[in-house]
Amino acid sequence: MKTESPGVGTGPPPGRSGRDAGLRERLEQFSLRIPYRAKLALVWLVIFVIFAVIFGAAQFDTQWMRDNWVFVVKGIWVTIFISVISIFGAVVLATLGSLGRLSKNPIAYGVSGFYTSFFRGTPLIVQLFLIYLALPQVGTNLALQFRDPLRDWIQTVTLLSPVMAGIVGLSLNYGAYMTEIFRAGIQSVSHGQSEAAEALGMTYKQKMRRIVLPQALRVIIPPTGNEFIAMMKDTALLSFLGAAIFWSDPFRRATLLGRADFKNMEALLVAAACYWALTAIFTFFQKKLETRVGKGYVRGGGGAPAAKLSSDLGVPLGHGGTLMNVPGGGPGGGAGMIELPVENEETDR
Repeated sequence: MKTESPGVGTGPPPGRSGRDAGLRERLEQFSLRIPYRAKLALVWLVIFVIFAVIFGAAQFDTQWMRDNWVFVVKGIWVTIFISVISIFGAVVLATLGSLGRLSKNPIAYGVSGFYTSFFRGTPLIVQLFLIYLALPQVGTNLALQFRDPLRDWIQTVTLLSPVMAGIVGLSLNYGAYMTEIFRAGIQSVSHGQSEAAEALGMTYKQKMRRIVLPQALRVIIPPTGNEFIAMMKDTALLSFLGAAIFWSDPFRRATLLGRADFKNMEALLVAAACYWALTAIFTFFQKKLETRVGKGYVRGGGGAPAAKLSSDLGVPLGHGGTLMNVPGGGPGGGAGMIELPVENEETDR
């Protein structure tokens, strides 16, 4: 007597899979008729509704948040100021560090390697405390070995305010991470570009300034923008160093106000909203900058025949012309070749 194993010969009734497939196809067709932006807006709307329900169920003191949000928001300018100064310092350090990492000089390579290894291998909060608390102690002990006025200068330089210590710490930390970004961007430029610059008699500085670095910017800018956005949020760590209320960022203002009124959760929510809004604004400008920088490098899909490209440009194909690469002109979005007529000498003059 034959016995069928469980699951063998069982399944949906005849025609069931066909009906499911037909329903799935109709749903897909209906979805295709809805614009992508409308579907995206619907997803965000559902998320906000869920958060609104949770927010209402938690019974936060919304009146307190409306009365005190201005005090928290006033600290945004501190976050922007510290971030802008720090990112400039980080860019300088990253440029020097990346050139050192690519250098064949053992001193430059060793110093840049130690710099990136230390500041990438230790937590940012530890680095901030080392600069703010340990550096003055080292400066005081070191100053004892010298006489005035050098002794006073060493003590002054090593004794930093919380804001200055934060700027130095953020610049050193993010400069180490951005060193690898800059190095990868420089190495993305074709070796032929460097060889052509050297063939023209350019020095190393001229080659980097005029040829390599401008082309590397297209690769460097997107991750650098991400680092800047991350830096804005990491400025909240400066609150652990302590600062005057005038130099307090939204997080420190929120924690001080929340402790005073026993509204810690409400205060932190207001601070989180400040950082979120700030991140959204700078993300928008970052996308605009990326689009502008990469404008000449974006390839269109689908390709187009050379004749169509010629007619679009108003340039007839014919003998005695020159070929020019057009992005997106070849099959699959590759570069296509079109023939441009050569102007005679009278026209060129």
